Amino acid sequence: MNIIESVNISKNYGRVKALDNISFTIEENKITGLIGRNGAGKSTILKIIAGFIKETSGNINVFGENPFNSILVSANMIFIDDQMTLPASLNLSETLEAASKFYKNWDHQLATKLFDYFSFDGTRHHYQLSKGMRSTFNMILGVASRCPLSIFDEPTTGMDAAVRKDFYRVLLKDYLAFPRTIILSSHYLEEIEDLLEDIFIINNGRNLLHTSITDFKEMAIELKGKTQAIEKFTQSKEIYHSRTIDSDTSYVVVNNDFAPFLIEKMQLEGIDISVVAPTDLFVYLTNDTKGGVDHVFN
Repeated sequence: MNIIESVNISKNYGRVKALDNISFTIEENKITGLIGRNGAGKSTILKIIAGFIKETSGNINVFGENPFNSILVSANMIFIDDQMTLPASLNLSETLEAASKFYKNWDHQLATKLFDYFSFDGTRHHYQLSKGMRSTFNMILGVASRCPLSIFDEPTTGMDAAVRKDFYRVLLKDYLAFPRTIILSSHYLEEIEDLLEDIFIINNGRNLLHTSITDFKEMAIELKGKTQAIEKFTQSKEIYHSRTIDSDTSYVVVNNDFAPFLIEKMQLEGIDISVVAPTDLFVYLTNDTKGGVDHVFN
């Protein structure tokens, strides 16, 4: 069952097109990574899904209806980002108590255990926290709410490395115990790839790729060897990245659709073949030039 269905969504801010005819579906009870560089349009998509802003054109349904100003969507969704504002009149302990009355699936025991684990002072207020501590408290709200649709937009802003690891572990363990639809936005794929089931990459406001994380990890291979030999095997292939190492040696990242016998032939001709790290492939796919920054020196 699809929780989210989007067809040709566009969003304009004056003359600026933040999203350009994006279509996608997101299934129930999956963790989907929304990946893109800064300014790619990730937050815009998420705010349209959450019903915070309205699309300029196209159609989107969340839980079967348009999310903009939808009570149904609001009641079954939580949106966590670093811009969250919470009532200044409530301290942190009172905020957790208020959340327990607002979210029908709220797990107060989990919330208080995480609150104690991260050493929060219940008498303090959200606006008094450092950026990293605010993100950590927001994370507690997002996980403990157990909303059917949980959206985390760059949720680890300001967190140190140890806290980020804790957050991802908490999110995964609670998801396995209580499955729901989770969208996790980031431009740091290497940190979240082990959590994801699907990956949705956008670039310059457009849908670049939407596939399973397993297929994404097997999508490309690295070739390194004599330039002439590599060119012979990659003439009709989709190349995601290439660079010259020296006058006679090249490095290429190419679509992995080679038959096994061609892999063997390449190895016999001295071409080194290896897998591509998902985060590297993401960078190559979203680069404007196939050679990356080395293009500057050509």
